[in-house]
Amino acid sequence: MEFTSVYFVGAGGIGMSAIIRYFMANGKKVAGYDKTPSALTAELIREGAEIHYEDSISLIPDYCRNKENTLVVFTPAIPAEHTELCWFRQNGFEIQKRAQVLGTITATMQGICVAGTHGKTTTSTMAAHILNGTPEGCNAFLGGISKNYQSNLLLSDRTDRVVIEADEFDRSFHWLRPARTVITAVDADHLDIYGTYENYLESFRHYITLVQPGGQVILHEGLAKVLDPRPQHGVTVYSYSQDKGDFHADNIRVGNGTIIFDYVSPLGNIKDVELGVPVRINIENGVAAMALAQLSGADAESIRRGMASFRGTDRRFDFHLKTPEKVYISDYAHHPEELKQCAQSIRELYSDRKVTAVFQPHLFTRTRDFYKEFAQALSLFDSVYLVNIYPAREKPIPGITSQIIADNMKPGVCQGIVDKTQVPEIIKSLRDKIEVLVTVGAGDLEDYVPQLTSILEGK
Repeated sequence: MEFTSVYFVGAGGIGMSAIIRYFMANGKKVAGYDKTPSALTAELIREGAEIHYEDSISLIPDYCRNKENTLVVFTPAIPAEHTELCWFRQNGFEIQKRAQVLGTITATMQGICVAGTHGKTTTSTMAAHILNGTPEGCNAFLGGISKNYQSNLLLSDRTDRVVIEADEFDRSFHWLRPARTVITAVDADHLDIYGTYENYLESFRHYITLVQPGGQVILHEGLAKVLDPRPQHGVTVYSYSQDKGDFHADNIRVGNGTIIFDYVSPLGNIKDVELGVPVRINIENGVAAMALAQLSGADAESIRRGMASFRGTDRRFDFHLKTPEKVYISDYAHHPEELKQCAQSIRELYSDRKVTAVFQPHLFTRTRDFYKEFAQALSLFDSVYLVNIYPAREKPIPGITSQIIADNMKPGVCQGIVDKTQVPEIIKSLRDKIEVLVTVGAGDLEDYVPQLTSILEGK
């Protein structure tokens, strides 16, 4: 069936928006629904998509009402009782999950995938940026907005290489057929979907079997013991980390705001690689990205140039203010391990300054499963304000609030539990005392970043 129009239920998600841009670039008419307006939906509308914010069948445009020529794409975050989605189901439309569509789009391409509990967005965006700097260019569906391109989609008609962020939520990555993949970490997450950690691990084991014969799996050091990889015939398994494994960094030099290291690889070492975003965790992310790029045919000069010119992704350790007096960073970290890495990175960069954090927990189930680990990670900051839990797709769980994190933190660190709307006033009252501020979370606390930046700038 040849579709001329595509309708998206949940159009404002970062993964959905890349597919929207892909279909528009291929001449399809695109419309959709999202719960709330955002900077991203505004951009998509400017680019030609027709998006509305009320769940109403009457707002579905005429060109998306013919089941013979309309594909409907939805995200698992949309509730089953969504009115528009139910209407499409009742009227016999072709309906697919976002991950299924992405799998179909990339099925005939050379999939270069990044999976794992954390580091997916930065590592995949790094790899895409390196490969885009080669003569063939690169296709990419990314889980964040690249600062180099101000987009989460890259297209090239000169290559079949496609970089994909392989998301384990709802087993989405099982729709992919990678030529090669990195797995960054398998710390327990999404237990609301998987039920047990063993089921979570099993989903990664199955994902490894989907790598095409002759392909490569690059596992973070130590994961081979956990995952016991048994890939298809002819697939090579490598290891990587910051300081050991088949791919790793050596001769790391940190100073004067830069990080430079030598890249060690079975395919050929590369000396004096400079990180464009000089945060220590990006050494490891960079090793993984360079391994993918090298296995995909990038030469040493393209790799070195790509790493140095990489500018990061929005919401990943993102500097909004950087003066001798004040620093403001926002970070997407929503898992305890990511939060711990965020805190340690800031401590390394600003060891002599007081660090104030505002953290918005993401999901009731994740808070229930990891509140003690969140409390330990948050206790690495000097001062913390906890925002109420961002529910996303979930209904509240009795007894699960930000308070259970606060109750387990180091005494004196938590300064209170607040509503997100109170954050600007709190920061205004603290403005003269703040040395380093970090706002952390995967919810809508990010909406306040421009306002908080202005407050700290004294505007």
